[in-house]
Amino acid sequence: MRKSHPIRRVVLATAATVSGVVLLLSLKPSSDPASASAAGAAPSAAAAGQESPQGGTGAAGTTTVDGDATQTQYGVVQVRLTVAGGKITQAQAIQAPKGGTSDQKTALSVPQLNKEAVAAQSANIDSVSGATYTSTGYKQSLQSALDKLKEASASSGSSSGSSSSSSGSAQAQAKTVTGQVAQTQYGPVQVRITVSGGKITKAEAVQAPKGGTSDQKTALSVPKLNQEAVAAQSANIDSVSGATYTSTGYKQSLQSALDQAGG
Repeated sequence: MRKSHPIRRVVLATAATVSGVVLLLSLKPSSDPASASAAGAAPSAAAAGQESPQGGTGAAGTTTVDGDATQTQYGVVQVRLTVAGGKITQAQAIQAPKGGTSDQKTALSVPQLNKEAVAAQSANIDSVSGATYTSTGYKQSLQSALDKLKEASASSGSSSGSSSSSSGSAQAQAKTVTGQVAQTQYGPVQVRITVSGGKITKAEAVQAPKGGTSDQKTALSVPKLNQEAVAAQSANIDSVSGATYTSTGYKQSLQSALDQAGG
């Protein structure tokens, strides 16, 4: 039987000792307090970094309001407004006529109406040629959204402090009155007025003759009648040439609105 050499045994023993020392050194950092502290601090720093982007006050002052859904001959139109700092920052139609040629008319008219609503900051915008029904429904829904904003602003103002309660009461004095429907030979006419401080600040036709040549006559006469009502502060306004029936119905409905508003 062959005997192992003494030198060989010494070399093997030395190698085993070195391996043991290496293993001990490799295990030491896991129990090092400094490294454990650094490992615990890293997640906290990461969490802090994730929290800061979530903050900000930009969205806090933004309000979104949906107007009433307005039924038109070709479908429903409904407008949504985004308001920040008391101004319309975005307008969009969340419902609009669709199917057949309505798809093309909606795609053509709605973007223009959205831009006009933001630019005018009111429902006093022009109808898009070739999309009269969609335009009319859009303006009606837009006006209802604006009315809701006014009501919300008035109620919030009345519940604020003494410095803001005066402005809240001023807003509360503004009211919207809708006149009775005046039936004409070509269709119903109905006028809505906004009164503030005893004066007409806005007039609009929520109903007007439509279909065929009535569309052109309505588009021509109603904006003029609206302007005259605000300028005259009464129903004593001139009829629009070529739209006698619409003008007569407008003045009748306007007078009934004034009667309801207290003259």
